[in-house]
Amino acid sequence: MESQHLPNTKAPFTVPLSQRAAEEKAAGRTFSTGRCFGGLALDTAPLLAPGQNLPGRRSGAEKLESTKFKNVWTTHSRSPIAYERGRIYFDNYRRCVSSVASEPRKLYEMPKCSKSEKIEDALLWECPVGDILPNSSDYKSSLIALTAHNWLLRISATTGKILEKIYLAPYCKFRYLLYLSWDTPQEVIAVKSAQNRSSAVARQAGIQQHVLLYLAVFRVLPFSLVGILEINKKIFGNVTDATLSHGILIVMYSSGLVRLYSFQTIAEQFMQQKLDLGCACRWGGTTGTVGEAPFGIPCNIKITDMPPLLFEVSSLENAFQIGGHPWHYIITPNKKKQKGVFHICALKDNSLAKNGIQEMDCCSLESDWIYFHPDASGRIIHVGPNQVKVLKLTEIENNSSQHQISEDFVILANRENNKNENVLTVTASGRVVKKSFNLLDDDPEQETFKIVDYEDELDLLSVVAVTQIDAEGKAHLDFHCNEYGTLLKSIPLVESWDVTYSHEVYFDRDLVLHIEQKPNRVFSCYVYQMVCDTGEEEETINRSC
Repeated sequence: MESQHLPNTKAPFTVPLSQRAAEEKAAGRTFSTGRCFGGLALDTAPLLAPGQNLPGRRSGAEKLESTKFKNVWTTHSRSPIAYERGRIYFDNYRRCVSSVASEPRKLYEMPKCSKSEKIEDALLWECPVGDILPNSSDYKSSLIALTAHNWLLRISATTGKILEKIYLAPYCKFRYLLYLSWDTPQEVIAVKSAQNRSSAVARQAGIQQHVLLYLAVFRVLPFSLVGILEINKKIFGNVTDATLSHGILIVMYSSGLVRLYSFQTIAEQFMQQKLDLGCACRWGGTTGTVGEAPFGIPCNIKITDMPPLLFEVSSLENAFQIGGHPWHYIITPNKKKQKGVFHICALKDNSLAKNGIQEMDCCSLESDWIYFHPDASGRIIHVGPNQVKVLKLTEIENNSSQHQISEDFVILANRENNKNENVLTVTASGRVVKKSFNLLDDDPEQETFKIVDYEDELDLLSVVAVTQIDAEGKAHLDFHCNEYGTLLKSIPLVESWDVTYSHEVYFDRDLVLHIEQKPNRVFSCYVYQMVCDTGEEEETINRSC
């Protein structure tokens, strides 16, 4: 696969490929590559040198100087809590609170609704600079929301007013919103349906379910339909999942095989009829309005023959990432014993980079993880329980066609070098026996890295480290220089950190936000704000939302 086959997008992006990835997130597995977890990652941003700021971006070290972060308020909820760019959402996005002020300020609260009408997934949408849009409301932030009964809504992010609504379809259940950033004037989103499962009665009768799922693709602001694509096992074989990213259809199989196809080629070749939202349509003997209930949107992209293959690779658990400069990809060899081993290969010829096999020397319950750095430098971040390695991809001297992997810098956890622990026991005869055993690298009594993230506006790496002290865990958030890895500031989190709970930590300019999910669906949110370091203690505000 040549590099020109990939879209010329301008921002890194990560999408989930499987339900397993979502289950990992629910179990507390936290990655640093955004709102999505696992699966395919595409880093397609323009190349910047490490530490090279975008125009108008302040130095992180400069802004952190003479400041500190204070826990300004805490809130608890019985429903999931979500965060996006200074807004905290409660009750399935029905209630929105601004986190910018020193105290929580409610922006809006939508009317109560039935369980079938609740919002299941949502994305915050902000108008691209310089675009000319048909309505004045289009220039303000919107929440693109998917409801349980298959409605796609555009909601004002400041008032909660519904600005647009589209009924998707009566023939399947849509469940996920996928954010796609293509190199086109308008941004694109896709809505993914739940997978079709054959009933026991159908299986006994020998009736097979050939359509695995549907993908509805839209341009937004204003909304316009690209089409609804079905993923059919008659065409793709025994496929287990599929998704879209950067104009690429990604299809995966239980064997670990991942295949990439051009969605644009598929749409041009297999679209049965172009449909327009709000227009009358006759389909399958039924007449209705596209995007209105009960007619919805017919499936108008049906693949009848195998489309041209762009690229394929086999990887353990279908984990596959593309990024770097020039294009490289990261996989784990498709054998269970290879878990934790990562191969970095050139996309143009599948050749392994020099030092391209990365394996962290650690023994832990949770595996390490690796991804392309989202700062557009082409570097790679490899995170383990006690170290964060930032790797760089460079040309081999006197051989520009081949590349090598080398360490740029390493961040180490603050812990004792001796992994051996001695336990003294006394026998019945009074003899003292000393036993020695090795601690795991992610033993809770040692400082362990749990989350690594990147703040683009300040050009900083943020690292959450946790240590179990007596009966509770204590965590701190460290800010490191993105160019050299130097520690700039450490923020102790006042709340205890239970490693068995699910955690999300966001660092957004002058805000740190920690969302925690406890047993019995109890959610807590802790907000820290950057303040001038006057040496005076301030009272923390506790609220229940």
